[in-house]
Amino acid sequence: MVYCRNTSGQYGKATVEGYYQKLSTAFVELTKQAFCSGDDQRTLKVDCANGIGALKLREMKHYFSQGLSVQLFNDGTKGKLNHLCGADFVKSHQKPPQGIEMKSNERCCSFDGDADRIVYYYHDADGQFHLVDGDKIAALISNFLKEPLLEIGDSLSLGVVQTAYANGSSTRYLEEVMKVPVYCTKTGVKHLHHKAQEFDIGVYFEANGHGTVLFSKAAEMKIKQLAKELEEDKKRKAAKMLENVIDLFNQATGDAISDMLVIEAILALKGLTVQQWDALYTDLPNRQLKVKVADRQVISTTDAERQAVKPPGLQEAINELVKKYRLSRAFVRPSGTEDIVRVYAEADSQENADSLAYEVSLAVFQLAGGIGERPQPVNITRNSEL
Repeated sequence: MVYCRNTSGQYGKATVEGYYQKLSTAFVELTKQAFCSGDDQRTLKVDCANGIGALKLREMKHYFSQGLSVQLFNDGTKGKLNHLCGADFVKSHQKPPQGIEMKSNERCCSFDGDADRIVYYYHDADGQFHLVDGDKIAALISNFLKEPLLEIGDSLSLGVVQTAYANGSSTRYLEEVMKVPVYCTKTGVKHLHHKAQEFDIGVYFEANGHGTVLFSKAAEMKIKQLAKELEEDKKRKAAKMLENVIDLFNQATGDAISDMLVIEAILALKGLTVQQWDALYTDLPNRQLKVKVADRQVISTTDAERQAVKPPGLQEAINELVKKYRLSRAFVRPSGTEDIVRVYAEADSQENADSLAYEVSLAVFQLAGGIGERPQPVNITRNSEL
């Protein structure tokens, strides 16, 4: 609403109704061709984390019901906010939220309590849980945007912004397969948002599902102009598609409802199942741990938090440990709010990622003033509690 006010209504009407109408109109317009081709009614199960998303989505869903049917779970009628549900719970526990019934290969998603993050997931035929997180959302969106941009033949720059927590496989997929430039910033959407503003089209998502896509004013004008002027049917269609996509993204902030509609539109237009989307690339196994320290300020980082410059010897120790494992990397960063150090590690197998995370945690404990219990190896029993 602030954005709408400050742009004198150009961005949209500064009302809740205006928000519903803008997003729904763009979604219905974008997916017309997908649904008129005899495609079945699409259904999505949404875990609303007992938060604000449930209230707003309940009011909004009839606006786009001709293209998508949403079933709401954890809708605030009885559960507590974010308790055993929501995007953060699903991401950190790698399992579905309580209060949602999942059939195999059924598309489900979770918002967080204030509905600015979203993650998708499904169970395969063997009952195995699969998480489709913010990295895969960025990959799907970039993959989708590349096609109409190539079609209209305009040299608009497309860039993806990630943090150090992005899975190494996602970065490789974007750079090597999609040929899209990828940039890394410090953790926190304010850093990603500012970097994304440097491109004509900037895609940014944290692995936790918080993100959006920004279009520069010049890019918006160019796309709208091409949608009117282009005579060739395929090119005009591509420009029109981009025009609707612009209206579907909430460029003011990360927005789970907006991102959900974007993802559903892309899956419908490309005819992709959630499994096919998940198969764009395979995540490297990873592990995140926490180490309690007397004072988090003893840790200082550089290179978008990927290198530790203080305390002396810590980065060298991490470098030596990383050499022991294939396809591995690790970094540490202090929490912004409490005296703990966060450790991230990834490697070619879960066992190796767990071992590397444990060894880096030990190095942090010894070199950065660890307190309390020494870090313990990650085993299957502890794994379920993490």
